[in-house]
Amino acid sequence: MKPAALSFFIVFGLMLGSVEKLAAQTVMLPGFNVDLTQTSVSGLSSGGYMAVQLNVAFSSFIKGAGIVAAGPYYCAQNNLSIATSVCSCTALLCNNRPGSIDVQTLMRTTDRNAKQGSIDPTSYLARQRIWLFSGKADSIVPQQVMDDLAAYYAGYVDKSAIYYKKDINAQHAQPTDAYGSPCSTLGDPYINNCAYDAAGELLKWIYNSLNERNDGQLDGNFVQFDQTEFLADPTLHGMDTSGWLYVPASCRNQRPCRLHISFHGCNQYQAHSYFQFGSGVVTFGTTFVHNAGYNKWADSNGFLVLYPQATATPSNPQGCWDWWGYDDPNYALKSGRQMHAVQSMIERIVGAPVSPIAR
Repeated sequence: MKPAALSFFIVFGLMLGSVEKLAAQTVMLPGFNVDLTQTSVSGLSSGGYMAVQLNVAFSSFIKGAGIVAAGPYYCAQNNLSIATSVCSCTALLCNNRPGSIDVQTLMRTTDRNAKQGSIDPTSYLARQRIWLFSGKADSIVPQQVMDDLAAYYAGYVDKSAIYYKKDINAQHAQPTDAYGSPCSTLGDPYINNCAYDAAGELLKWIYNSLNERNDGQLDGNFVQFDQTEFLADPTLHGMDTSGWLYVPASCRNQRPCRLHISFHGCNQYQAHSYFQFGSGVVTFGTTFVHNAGYNKWADSNGFLVLYPQATATPSNPQGCWDWWGYDDPNYALKSGRQMHAVQSMIERIVGAPVSPIAR
C-alpha cells in the first residue's frame, strides 16, 4: 500500500459518518489507487475556461472534458477587456458577435505553447472525447462563444468525438434535473433546474457507458483538504485554503478508481454570500460540491470527484478561476500558479507524476 493511500485510511477512519456532514477539520489530501488515463475534467463559466486550460495543457493523461458556458483556450489573451467584452459579456459594452474571437490565432498560440513544451503536445487531444453545453438564453457567455470553442476543439479532435448540446433555453448556470433555480434564471446560486442532468450526460459521453446513478443516499464521504500544500498563500492568488474531494465507498479499497475534476464558476466560491428570499443572507459554502450533479454518478461508477476551490481577491472580486491573467501571466500554461496547484493535487491523489505518458 502506498504511504499516501495508507494516510487516507487513517484519515478516513476519523471521518466516518453521514455524507451530509461536512468534515470537522481540514486534512491532507489523501492518495488512492487511480488509473490516471481515466481522468476527466469539467467546469462551468470561469471553471469551464479553467477546465479547457487544464484539458489542453495536460492532454496526455486526460480522457475527455465537459464544458458548460466557456470559450476557447487562451481566449482572453491575458487581457481583461477581451475577457469581459469578447470571451464573455460582463462588460458594460459587450462587443461579442460572430467572428469576434480569432480561433485560428488561439490555435497558433496553442501550437506554439506545445512546441515550447509549456503544455503537452496537441496530438494527445485527438484521443479525447469532448462534451459542450451552451444555453440558448445564456447572456453571460453567449452561444457564439461556445460555437468558437467547438470550432477550436474541431481543429484537434475528430468531430465524431465532440458532442454539443445547445437547444435548451437555459441561462448561465450549471444545468441539473433536480436542483436549483428555474432554468431561465440568471443569478445565485448559478445552478438551475433545467430538467437536464448535465453532469451525467457529460460523464456518459466521455466514458461511453456508465452504470445508472445512485438516486438514494450517497454511500461515500466528503473530504475537506488543505490547499495550502499546493500553493503558498493561496488566498493571495485566487485560491481558497481548502478544497473538497468526494470519495465513493467503492474507492476506499484497492480497486482502481477513476478521477473527475470539477471546477465551479464565479460567485460559487465557499465564502460567497448572497440574499435568498425566505432565508435572508446565505453563504454559498459547499452548494456546488453537493448539488452540481457529479456525486451520484461517482457513487455507482467508481469516480473520485476533486473540487478545487477558488476565492475572491481584490483583482478577482467574484472568486473566478484565473483565465485572463488576474494573478499570473502564465495562467494557461502548466507553470501557471493555479494550474500547477491542481496538477500537484492530481499527483497527490494518484501517487505519481503526471508528465506526458504514452497511451
